[in-house]
Amino acid sequence: MLIIEDDQVLLKTLATWYAAAGCRVMTAPDGKAGFMNFEQIRPDLVVTDIIMPDREGIETIMAMKGRDATVPILAISGGGRLGATEFLSLALGLGADAALAKPFRSREILAVSANLLGPASKAA
Repeated sequence: MLIIEDDQVLLKTLATWYAAAGCRVMTAPDGKAGFMNFEQIRPDLVVTDIIMPDREGIETIMAMKGRDATVPILAISGGGRLGATEFLSLALGLGADAALAKPFRSREILAVSANLLGPASKAA
């Protein structure tokens, strides 16, 4: 799976949660690097933040869905000054398969991820 998040602490935390759940994890600090990784590995799942430098999450989601609409994408956001609801609604309207507002617990994001991956998945 691919995790795209500019907050390095959260990125490492997410990578740890998913690895503990049995996932092979690749990470990226922004949408530009995330899209390059996506092109190389075509992950089973993408988790991406919305507000990031270089290439924000909405643009990244649209580009990924344009390349391969079958890869599920989970958008995450704290929303900054506007709040998460508007950004996550926009992400869902433009291609994300699920959305989750920050902060969240490990069991929440792993459950949403497992749902996106379908019944064959262990935890995510």
